[in-house]
Amino acid sequence: MNTAIDYQQLQRQYELEVYPKRDVTFVRGEGCRVWDDTGKEYLDCAAGHGVANVGHCNPAVVEAIREQAGKLITCPGTYYNDAKAQLVEKLASIAPDGLNRSFLCNSGAESIEAAIKFARATTGRTNFVCANRSFHGRTLGALSATFNHAYKEPFEPLVAGFEFVSYNNIDALAAAVTKDTAAVILEPVQGEGGVHIGDHAYLQAARRICDDTGALLILDEIQTGFCRTGRMFASMHAGATADMMCTAKAIAGGLPMGAVVCGDRVEISIGSHGSTFGGNPLCCAAANAAIDYMIDHRLDEQAASLGENLVRRLSERNLSKVREIRGIGLMIGIELRTKARPFVMQLLEEGIITLPTGATVIRLLPPLTITKDEINHLEQRLVNVLH
Repeated sequence: MNTAIDYQQLQRQYELEVYPKRDVTFVRGEGCRVWDDTGKEYLDCAAGHGVANVGHCNPAVVEAIREQAGKLITCPGTYYNDAKAQLVEKLASIAPDGLNRSFLCNSGAESIEAAIKFARATTGRTNFVCANRSFHGRTLGALSATFNHAYKEPFEPLVAGFEFVSYNNIDALAAAVTKDTAAVILEPVQGEGGVHIGDHAYLQAARRICDDTGALLILDEIQTGFCRTGRMFASMHAGATADMMCTAKAIAGGLPMGAVVCGDRVEISIGSHGSTFGGNPLCCAAANAAIDYMIDHRLDEQAASLGENLVRRLSERNLSKVREIRGIGLMIGIELRTKARPFVMQLLEEGIITLPTGATVIRLLPPLTITKDEINHLEQRLVNVLH
């Protein structure tokens, strides 16, 4: 008797659907590869939207989770905890200069929400300046800071006080930031916006503009953090220091976690914010293991080398369907001369998982543990599809 379970049907029946689904059911992952329920193997060049920087089911992370789960899984923020103490110390040690205190939460959107509240509490101001093409999350505050109106329209009115200016335009930013601005919120690299890289001069100017007006600078490193761009955090390329740095995605090796890493200027009163699950011992243990693995295996250097070589080799191919390739580390956007989604689906058929970004960009965010052989395999499949 056939007792196979139709997992896709179960989700269609019982899940409140908010995602456009691919006709694939993944059941296992290891390193840079995942397998579906038919046994087909895929090279995962999306890494769960940039989450699996240390690879799927990284043994060091798995062991840390297993050990912590046998000791203590949850602990309220009103008590001290060993795993949490070790993590906030570790975040201070790897963060850009001046960022030394962390609020721990459960996701990137939550970290943006917290940063918005912290900025208003610290400055007593209400307004924010953000960038065109920005994406900061889908909760109400994070969505208010997001540029794409299509994401926002069904949920309006959103939080008031958010203004948008051209990315990488210093004059536009300077004109928008005033004595009423609580904070400027920028991505060092706009991931969802199409992998647009912030100029060093632009990010440095954002720091000066905030200093001149008394506004705070919030850098969204949710996707760019934890070695993705060839440095531990992308803002380190420019030497631009934020008052708050929002992180998430890869921080805990696949478990849900986010953090706002703050400088000394940020003030928030006790009891004015919190998170039931934020900074729980299980996720903290996973994050400690994931960050140690990144450091010990120099994943920043690996991302820089492999990413640079892949962009160079693809550019040398003069692929007919490609308009431009933008990349920093292993965060790569391939802008096409036509719609990207059909090619994302074709690559999926060929066993390569990628992401569409906007209408015309294929985004690559592979695990930073990807091997040279796997990079070569990815290159050949891209050439086959985009020639």
